[in-house]
Amino acid sequence: MIIKSIIVLAFLLIIFSLGSALFYLMRPKSPEHSEKTVKALTFRIGLSLVLFILIFAAVATGLIQPSGIGARMNQQTMPANQPH
Repeated sequence: MIIKSIIVLAFLLIIFSLGSALFYLMRPKSPEHSEKTVKALTFRIGLSLVLFILIFAAVATGLIQPSGIGARMNQQTMPANQPH
């Protein structure tokens, strides 16, 4: 459950970072606002990469189980008598 909370928090931080970048982008042009926009977008990219690696590691170690359409399709195509 804690891993899912971390993932949700990371998504919220990504959205907040995008919002702050948009805010600084819409402000009157100045070098300070341009720098803040770049920093917010750089933070978002870094956080997105960390989140991707975290989700990949959590699925690989079995902390979270995929439950989407692809997971259900994979379960239907595997014969019941073969080991997974």
